[in-house]
Amino acid sequence: MSTDPLLQPYTLKHLTLKNRLMVSSHEPAYTEDGMPKDRYRAYHVERAKGGLALTMTAGSAVVSPDSPPAFGNILAYDDAVVGWMRKLTDECHDHGCAVMIQLTHLGRRARWDTGDWLPTIGAGPSREPAHRAFPKVAEDWDIARIVDDYADATERMKAAGLDGVEYECYGHLPDQFLSPLTNALSGPYGGEFDNRLRFATEMLTACRKRVGDDFILGIRYVADESEPGGIPVEEGVTFARRLKDAGLIDFINIIKGRIHTDAALADVIPVQGMRSAPHLDFAGRIRHDVGLPAFHAAKIADVATARHAVATGQLDMVGMTRAHMADPHIVRKITENREDDIRPCVGATYCLGRAYYGEAALCVHNPSTGRETFLPHEIAKTDTPKTIAIVGAGPGGLEAARVAAERGHRVTVFEAADQPGGQVRLTAQTKSRADMIGLIDWRVAQCEKLGVTFRYNTYAEADDILALSPDIVVLATGGLANTDIVKHGQDLAVTTWDILSGDAKPGETVLIYDEVGDYAALQAAEKLADAGATVEVVSPYQGASVDVSGITFVPFIRKLQHKDVTFTVTWRLTGIDRDGNRLKATLGSDYSDATRERSVDQVVVNHGITPMDELYFELKPLSENFGAVDYDALVAGKPQTLTGGPSGFQLFRIGDAVASRNTHAAIYDALRLMKDA
Repeated sequence: MSTDPLLQPYTLKHLTLKNRLMVSSHEPAYTEDGMPKDRYRAYHVERAKGGLALTMTAGSAVVSPDSPPAFGNILAYDDAVVGWMRKLTDECHDHGCAVMIQLTHLGRRARWDTGDWLPTIGAGPSREPAHRAFPKVAEDWDIARIVDDYADATERMKAAGLDGVEYECYGHLPDQFLSPLTNALSGPYGGEFDNRLRFATEMLTACRKRVGDDFILGIRYVADESEPGGIPVEEGVTFARRLKDAGLIDFINIIKGRIHTDAALADVIPVQGMRSAPHLDFAGRIRHDVGLPAFHAAKIADVATARHAVATGQLDMVGMTRAHMADPHIVRKITENREDDIRPCVGATYCLGRAYYGEAALCVHNPSTGRETFLPHEIAKTDTPKTIAIVGAGPGGLEAARVAAERGHRVTVFEAADQPGGQVRLTAQTKSRADMIGLIDWRVAQCEKLGVTFRYNTYAEADDILALSPDIVVLATGGLANTDIVKHGQDLAVTTWDILSGDAKPGETVLIYDEVGDYAALQAAEKLADAGATVEVVSPYQGASVDVSGITFVPFIRKLQHKDVTFTVTWRLTGIDRDGNRLKATLGSDYSDATRERSVDQVVVNHGITPMDELYFELKPLSENFGAVDYDALVAGKPQTLTGGPSGFQLFRIGDAVASRNTHAAIYDALRLMKDA
């Protein structure tokens, strides 16, 4: 028997959980027609295979048609969900993993112009800033209808064989009734505390009556809204105790804060650049005061913190949700004394950021997540080892090297710099994105364990590559910052790379022109502002930083709003001229013939990457596949077999060496090209 606190079993009511690690409810937006079909199931089953004790599905499954799926939610009000959830549950049970689901009515946290175009509903008329729908104020018949819908959905989940149900009570309809900030009702459901908790109590009473005492029910709820006029911790504790004493719930999953804005959500679900496990001590206090089994998840990204949470009695089950998106096999690696091999979550929150824009959640670090049906998390060995040359030790090149070495190939990586990392090393220069270096550190450590040869300070030329007699050549050479964006004066501009690397000294008054809308402009603004500059960030779009998700924008804007930084949208940089010892930047517009001028002493542009592809085009006519990629095979996850060239080596280029994209694209390119090489 292991003495590791994380590996100890835990008994919740009649259910024995084999260890203390769980994935908390979250919505990866993998549903098809509102159902958790093959992709959704494969995602959860992979984590069950990895040794997880409990997987919580959905974030959340909606119980009523007037709670439309805001994030690709499961439709728990459709009887068809029973069969799909049974398949998911049975397969997870085959690996000893318990399954629960989170049910909800989103209330005002949705939009009326999706789904069946029914009005949203709330305990008051105020709209949620994040979704901006003005809700209908709930009537008595709405309340009765929705209570029945919750009970029906709970009964469906019991019929599907799940081990339990969790109800979301933070920011969703039950909490909208409970909170004085959102409940504007009078009478039996509004006003004093006993009235505000009535909806949740009636709903849980109906659910318990429907499924009986032998089915596990719990709530993920806000125990303290941390806002004047909101739910104070005293009411939060009393609420949970009342439900416990009535026999309505068997566990609590603890939340601190609100989620009605991106800024508030980021405090509940901290992102990169924010404090780790900020609510753990609070959760421990609530566990003690309420006296129920306690779950909690909020940026508990490393095993040491999870172990501490259990060992000190603060939590009974630890949610490591984003961590399991980065590595679904955490538990197995702990049991095999391979904690150093755990792929770390770097907190980029590419996952949640995509989901909140209606896209499927993906992990910036692990391209197999969400693609389990055709991309493996573990690489199969080959019977025919090959010699593989890789140029570039950025994230794409390192992933290609790692995967090829896992296959058993002989791998050499050429890197022009004196250390690995590529653009990620630049990205990690600012504190807000420093954790991104974990993408590099983990891959380098894995490559070194697997015997990959690195040649640093080597600007690889064709003869260097051909001297290895390679079977496969992968060019992950990245590119250079592109300044070709203005009609004249581009030589007067510097790039965000120049600012982040320190190659350009910060000016005193700076205009940043952000054509891309990614993190680079924000990071440059942060570094310039820290140096005392006055900064204006100009975007040609309707908004600033359009490719930065709302939740990951938060730590940047919180800092920049305390500096001399402004954002200007709908204007495009068209030219730069010298004006004495300063620069004159001319702004135009896509919307009209209007122009403006700015007098600054530095112009910084963020216009993506120009591929460094000279070596590729030199090697292309010598290669077996002439550099071509069979896209049908690539998309289907099959090997590359194109031939016809004069030589015996296949040639591929990946990441920004192809076109300016992002880190995930480079890693994804590498994995799907090399997994069958």
